[in-house]
Amino acid sequence: MAESTTTRQPFAGWDEPDLDLSNAEWRSGSQGAGDVQIAFVEGFIAMRNAGKPGSPPLIFAPAEWRAFVVNARDGEFDLT
Repeated sequence: MAESTTTRQPFAGWDEPDLDLSNAEWRSGSQGAGDVQIAFVEGFIAMRNAGKPGSPPLIFAPAEWRAFVVNARDGEFDLT
């Protein structure tokens, strides 16, 4: 399956980097069974829906990603 190379416009006031994701090595969570995939590209972290790999990914700066991971580990996003 071909990777998406679509460039999209960032939200106003947000300087999202223009990354080439065509050769990204996407990794799945939960030992390959998860619906989310991440790739480390040019110092940024891209996250996409594994079920819709052509949809636009979310792009995180390293500090944003670190804050997300720390808070997820602390249970901040638990819905139960």
